[in-house]
Amino acid sequence: MSNFMSSRKEILINGKYKVLKKIGGGSFGDIYLAINTANGEEVAVKVESIKARHPQLLYESRVYKMLQGGIGIPHIRWYGYEKDHNILVMDLLGPSLEDLFNFCSRQFTIKTVLMLADQMLGRVEFIHCKCFIHRDIKPDNFLMGIGRHCNKLYMIDFGLAKKFRDLRTRTHISYREDKNLTGTARYASINAHLGIEQSRRDDMESLGYVLMYFNRGSLPWQGLKAITKKQKYERISEKKMSTPVEVLCKGFPAEFAMYLNYCRGLTFDEAPDYMYLRQLFRILFRTMNYQYDYTFDWTILRQRKQHMEAGAAPADRRSPSVQRRAAQQPSQPPPNNEVKSVHVTNDSAANKQPVKGHQSVSQLKKKLTAIS
Repeated sequence: MSNFMSSRKEILINGKYKVLKKIGGGSFGDIYLAINTANGEEVAVKVESIKARHPQLLYESRVYKMLQGGIGIPHIRWYGYEKDHNILVMDLLGPSLEDLFNFCSRQFTIKTVLMLADQMLGRVEFIHCKCFIHRDIKPDNFLMGIGRHCNKLYMIDFGLAKKFRDLRTRTHISYREDKNLTGTARYASINAHLGIEQSRRDDMESLGYVLMYFNRGSLPWQGLKAITKKQKYERISEKKMSTPVEVLCKGFPAEFAMYLNYCRGLTFDEAPDYMYLRQLFRILFRTMNYQYDYTFDWTILRQRKQHMEAGAAPADRRSPSVQRRAAQQPSQPPPNNEVKSVHVTNDSAANKQPVKGHQSVSQLKKKLTAIS
């Protein structure tokens, strides 16, 4: 049991948050379930020892504070120090996308991937408009909400986040090389592997790898063996650079290759055209006649399990993957709150010439209108 809970039976944080049990953990600390004794509300408590080699919870709490109010950003209840630990009390959230991917036997349908892509792009765009880059985009750092927010995607873990622009002067950070890899090697951008200072383009490229991970079930550079971590990172980098985007995305809609080629083509301080990228996937969504009904793959599987546990014969005896693909109805646009979350920054690339093979935002809008 963690040292945080081992020395006494009951822990009360800030005089009102009663710690119940450990629900998660990682290299940077542990997560506990707690209850607000004043109103019975359940919360999550992130705990970090003050003896941690690289303490980051104080920094993370400050980043969260600057991001408060954004769609899909957890609400922070309290930050402080108790019992030789730094403590962050925040919203209790649901499972991560990695958890849900495993629940769905490591296979998502295109419909689910596209619905997730729309929300993920919105979250990344929001933190970028607040002048931060995340630097650790991966399925584990996106969680679904609970209760009435069960279909809303949340972004977490900002311990590695970094300001890419001075809030006062609006000056972009300088281009640098010989940087150590920050983040998770599996989803890291090629430039991050090469030791180049990360910027917005790297978050976007990492997101592209996450989407292809969901599509394929794995990435070509997974499972590579090496003696040291450095050698493993080098092997991952080599495999990533030697795998053409078209090969990585083979067998899937061309929009995924278009997305990655666009992101890889961004310059260091260039603002990604978030609207263009979201429209790219939204048009594909409509073209495939999907309905934006929040029926994710795990929604269908849960309903099926509930039927079986209740002793009732499932209404549909087809395999889960066939059922999920069959859940395609006349298209509807994404919900208004997601559309409203689109924010095009002042230095947006919306007015630039589109990358070869891409359509401009205006062309996409015309196509969207024609389809609808």
